[in-house]
Amino acid sequence: MATPGKARIPLGVMKVLDSRQLKPDSTETERILTVLDETIVKLEITRLILRISGSLERYARMLGPEITSSLLEHQKLSVEIQHLLTSPGDEESMKAAEQRLKCSLRNILRLFLANPLLYHGLKYEVRVRESPADVFIKAFMEFRDFTLEKLLTSPDEEKEKVQFVKDISLRAEKNTATISALQEELAAAIQTRDEEVNSKDKTIENLKTSMEDLAKDCKADIQQIMKEGEKQQKEDEKASQERCARLTQDIQHLGAQFNALVLEHRASELVLRKEKCKVEKEIQKWVQKYDTDMAEKQAIYEQLQAVYNEEKDQLSLLMEKHALLLQEYTEIEEERRMLQEKEEEAAREEARRNNAATCIQAFWKGYLVRSIYKSKLKKGKGKGKGK
Repeated sequence: MATPGKARIPLGVMKVLDSRQLKPDSTETERILTVLDETIVKLEITRLILRISGSLERYARMLGPEITSSLLEHQKLSVEIQHLLTSPGDEESMKAAEQRLKCSLRNILRLFLANPLLYHGLKYEVRVRESPADVFIKAFMEFRDFTLEKLLTSPDEEKEKVQFVKDISLRAEKNTATISALQEELAAAIQTRDEEVNSKDKTIENLKTSMEDLAKDCKADIQQIMKEGEKQQKEDEKASQERCARLTQDIQHLGAQFNALVLEHRASELVLRKEKCKVEKEIQKWVQKYDTDMAEKQAIYEQLQAVYNEEKDQLSLLMEKHALLLQEYTEIEEERRMLQEKEEEAAREEARRNNAATCIQAFWKGYLVRSIYKSKLKKGKGKGKGK
């Protein structure tokens, strides 16, 4: 089964998935984030107000007289609204009380926001139990991150993200199908193994039964074999005695041959030992020569390796310099192109100006000629009338 390759995550999708890389890129985005962050701070302060109101004597010195008096007033308004809720009354009074409570809460939030150090100190000083407000604040923080992600995600990045999610879903479906197929194969293999084990267990039980039957049948056979064995043993002893006599004669004859062969082989062994010593000396000589040649070649190799490493380092430096020079050459070519475009644009502008000046001069010369001609015509008509 082919292993699926790793999914390539596009850069835009990585930017969207990793919220730490998201940064405001415009003033409008910063303003929206500022409003959301201030709302989160106000929600956290509102969560602390109930706990602080229940222990004003404890936190009065830290809060100061202004905030303490505002909290007392807020507490009175809360009690008043609870009383109005329990006892049905005028709706206008209820709306007025709710409006006063909202104004009181806005005033308290304004006082806390004016003193951020006090808020941070109370945040670590006051221990508030988990409540539905924490869930809402957490959800609002997620909404803030989601809003930032949407603000900073371009349409192309959004398309990349959707395509990436589709690819991941398709890959997950393929993996699920592969896992299901493997599980089916595993179940079939387990079932086959269980069947084989059951078959072998039955075979073992049958073999045990047959072995018990064989043990019973073997007792009679063993007694018969023992009798035949004793008889055969006596016959074998007699035959072995005769064979031992023949073997003794053969041993004596072979011993004489062995002694003769030992004498012969000792002489040949002496010759072979001399040849062996000569060969060992020759081998030692070649080994020494080999070690000397290899030491010289190793020294040459180390010198060549050092030169190679030095040239490799120089090549790396030259490649880096080549990259820098190529980048500078590209920038210079771009600057030359821009300068050439500017010069061409200036030449075209100069040509337009020259053409315009030529037209203006021609028009002006024509105008002067016509003016002179008209003045001469007027003078000629005046003289004619005088006559």
